[in-house]
Amino acid sequence: MSVADTEETSTSERRGSRSLIWASRLLRLTSLRIRLVVVFGAVALTAAVAASGIAYWLNRDAVLGRAQVSALNDFRDSLQERVGDLPLHPPCYTLEETARQLAERSSQDYEILLIDQDPDGNDCAKSSDPDAFSMEWVPEQLQHAVEKKRPLDQSNDYPYHLYWQRTVHDGQPYLVGGSRIIGGGPTAYMLKSLDAERDDIESLAWSLGIATVLALVGAALLAQAASSTVLRPVQRLADAARRLGEGHLDTRLRVTGADELAELSRTFNQTAAALQQRVEELSAREQASRQFVADMSHELRTPLTAMTAVTEVLEEEADTIDPMIAPAVRLVVTETRRLNNLVENLMEVTRFDAGTARLVLDDVDVADMLLACIDARAWLDAVHVDAPRGIVVRLDPRRLDVILANLIGNALKHGGSPVRITVRTEPVDPEDVNGAFATADAVLVVEVSDSGPGIPEEVLPHVFDRFYKADTARPRSEGSGLGLSIAMENAHIHGGVISAANAPSGGAVFTVRLPIGGPTPGTPSAVEKHAEGGASAHREPGAPQPGAAEPRGGEERNADRPGQRGGDRP
Repeated sequence: MSVADTEETSTSERRGSRSLIWASRLLRLTSLRIRLVVVFGAVALTAAVAASGIAYWLNRDAVLGRAQVSALNDFRDSLQERVGDLPLHPPCYTLEETARQLAERSSQDYEILLIDQDPDGNDCAKSSDPDAFSMEWVPEQLQHAVEKKRPLDQSNDYPYHLYWQRTVHDGQPYLVGGSRIIGGGPTAYMLKSLDAERDDIESLAWSLGIATVLALVGAALLAQAASSTVLRPVQRLADAARRLGEGHLDTRLRVTGADELAELSRTFNQTAAALQQRVEELSAREQASRQFVADMSHELRTPLTAMTAVTEVLEEEADTIDPMIAPAVRLVVTETRRLNNLVENLMEVTRFDAGTARLVLDDVDVADMLLACIDARAWLDAVHVDAPRGIVVRLDPRRLDVILANLIGNALKHGGSPVRITVRTEPVDPEDVNGAFATADAVLVVEVSDSGPGIPEEVLPHVFDRFYKADTARPRSEGSGLGLSIAMENAHIHGGVISAANAPSGGAVFTVRLPIGGPTPGTPSAVEKHAEGGASAHREPGAPQPGAAEPRGGEERNADRPGQRGGDRP
């Protein structure tokens, strides 16, 4: 492997790991517990932010309003006591001295600016601290409001009023107020710093922020406790539902309390009890039906044995029988053999349904087994085999013979020759969810394809159904309609599967996939084959030896007559 290939592989692995991380995070976020905590946190955060915002604005207005009212009231009182006694158009030094006294004697720590005309008619503006307060600090809008004379009426007793405005200068908050002395006195402005109030408001904001965080943490803890209280019964319900789905129909929940979760538990128990009763009834009916089919098949075998012996005698004497009754004799022989096959297939299906079918395992060379199956039924001229020797699989030879005989005979009847058979092995797909293949060393693949028109799409899902007939107008067929179903059951008992599809070039393709290395522990128990004499240690009633053929016509007893494809194929 080159360096570039190594880097590309590492990059792909990193991308895959990141994808898994994001997927796990998404799954965690979709957890009900997480959603409850998030909802609780969002509600608590919203409520805390709203309450903190309201508290902040209310306290801010209260702090600023209190400082503003105190400063303006003190400013008004100082003007009335000291500025009102000034002479009309006082000298500039008098204005300056008065402004300084007003600022020094004030309890609100503000600066004063007095504006008037001196005795010579010159404008004079004097501040208590020229470096800290001048006309540049007074907004124009406030100046216009202060200088504007109001008409006197019932709602207005004074021509001039006290106005104020909050402003920011060099990043610092200030309160600027102003008023003109009634009677021709000077215009006075005050400037008060709001730094202390701003510090109080910032401290309040920090306190509210900490309170919000604590409220969020408390809400998260409360949500965790609440979710645990709510999710614990839900988790028990989920576990009970899972056990119920696994087949433990006696699963019940302990009901405590009278809330909605308790009512849900009662409903679950009632549903489980009703389901258990229904399943038991259906199981009893199904068992009765299976027993009926088994008993019927068993009872039919005795008269069928006698009928088969008679028909064999009639068939041997066919050349000496009156030509007028010869067709009837042949019909009796054919139908008797067909009925015998049907009974054998019904007994085989009964064993599968009852779970009593067992495997007789042996190491089998698939190529030899396939050639023996074809040769026993005289199909060598109509079948093309591509099967390399040396593929040895541990399986039941008789059941593999049943699978192959059904699929090949089905292809010959409905697809016509040549029938192509391909045998190969494949590695196990890591993404294969089938438990049998997940533990196998490899997979044996046998493909049987024909040269016919293929299988209609609407028929494909039903080709392995029992007694399924694609053409309902033709209810009678030569086979029992159980051949492909039995083949599928024989594949399942090995831990494998059979699939049906249409080839792009035409014709039907049946694919058998069996695990190499024998069935997994999840499949039915198997009986090992003894080495002595090569005889089977266990043999089911009526089952021929692998590769054996019927004495007449090459028809196999357990293959449901060659050509039956899940019933009848049009």
